[in-house]
Amino acid sequence: MDTGAPSGRRRWQALGVCLVAAFMTLLDVSIVNVALPSIKEGLDSSEAQLQWILSGYALTFGLVLVPAGRLGDARSRRAVFMSGLALFIASSALAGLAPAMGWLIFARLLQGAAGGVLNPQIAGLIQQLFRGAERGRAFGALGSVIGIATAAGPLLGGVLIAVFGPDDGWRWIFLVNVPVGLVALVLAWRLLPAPVRGRREGLDPFGVVLLGIGVLAIMLPFLQEREWHGPAKWLLLPAGALVLAAFVAWERRRREPIADLGLYRMRSYALGAGIAFLYFAGFTAIFFIFTLYLQNGLGYSALAAGLAITPFALGSGAAASVGGRIVARYGRPLVAAGLALVLLGLVAAWIAVEVHPGRGVVWWTALPLLAAGIGSGLVISPNQTITLSEVPPAQGGSAAGMLQTGQRVGTAAGIAAVGAMFFATIAGTGGDWAAGFRHGLLVILGLVAAALVTALADLALGRRGGSGGTRAAPSRPPARRRSPQRRE
Repeated sequence: MDTGAPSGRRRWQALGVCLVAAFMTLLDVSIVNVALPSIKEGLDSSEAQLQWILSGYALTFGLVLVPAGRLGDARSRRAVFMSGLALFIASSALAGLAPAMGWLIFARLLQGAAGGVLNPQIAGLIQQLFRGAERGRAFGALGSVIGIATAAGPLLGGVLIAVFGPDDGWRWIFLVNVPVGLVALVLAWRLLPAPVRGRREGLDPFGVVLLGIGVLAIMLPFLQEREWHGPAKWLLLPAGALVLAAFVAWERRRREPIADLGLYRMRSYALGAGIAFLYFAGFTAIFFIFTLYLQNGLGYSALAAGLAITPFALGSGAAASVGGRIVARYGRPLVAAGLALVLLGLVAAWIAVEVHPGRGVVWWTALPLLAAGIGSGLVISPNQTITLSEVPPAQGGSAAGMLQTGQRVGTAAGIAAVGAMFFATIAGTGGDWAAGFRHGLLVILGLVAAALVTALADLALGRRGGSGGTRAAPSRPPARRRSPQRRE
């Protein structure tokens, strides 16, 4: 278990290394969207193969989050971080040099697994390195990276394709990770805290297998919703639920579980995880349907479609930094306000597309997307800070892994639901892409509204208990933890 930590300026330098890695892994979730037409032409791929370029990354990313977080907590976050980063660099090179679709799909599966190894270590290291208000600022910086990387992916992808051309531009989407990753790897060795040798906790391989099978069974129907026809695929959902029930029963019997389910007895963690699941199901689907509407429906280039998303990215990045600084003061009301602003921005975007659905739509949606982005920045990093506020630093990686697994499942489910509405509307209206976007937005609005209701429920519970909702309490000592399975 890591207990050593650098002090002063070195901590913020270590955070910078973590944020570079987070940016690369999260950017690769969305940057590929605008490159799919070039990949299809360059490698003569089928629609099903293109789907696996997207879904394969998300699938392996989600599968390894919890065990990777546990491994970092139990052994060495620095070693696991560096291993994940090295694998991400190697798989990015494989993807960029891919001579055929099978090679590219395999590389994307490895890339997703590497991203899943890296990301829980980042939250765990923030828990380890920072206390008090500084932790909120650190999570604010991470939230800025999450918002910018997710929203700016299509823009950066469009720039690379414009610079290197449609034949080779998609390769540079992956190859650009190599030099950046190598520099980050060297800095990680120098700046991240080394582990302090102590008791080595068990890793629970059987629990890892059960969790992996359960998550796989639940994610696959959503990820393959457009490729697997017929209702039989949804039988995997109850099957996955049964496997996860077996996982829960197994974990409750162990002294050192891979996932401490006692965390869900904390209101801050349970409600925060619910908000994250619902919000990620909604907001990540915006970029999916908006870029399709602009490129396929209105004939925009990859670069122009990416530029259209930029207002959201700018608003999200700026607001996340501010949100991280003030979350300790305002707590969950800040998250609720952010969700309300996201709803208002998306409603305004819906109206803009209703009134001006043609080529000039990007100008009419710019301000609404900026407002939604500002709201998003007040949701992601403050919610993560609050959700992890009562988690002991020794469990920061595994707790973050559980939280991010919910986000990944939510993302897959949201894109499937929104995409189904989007494509069904286009088919039913004879190719009206604007109508498809508006109907998809209705599903997104429902998901964000559900996240807002969850945040308001926390505020209501807080008023009953004599407070104004869950507050960030990042300096709370582990002894205050309410889990019956407390461990060092």
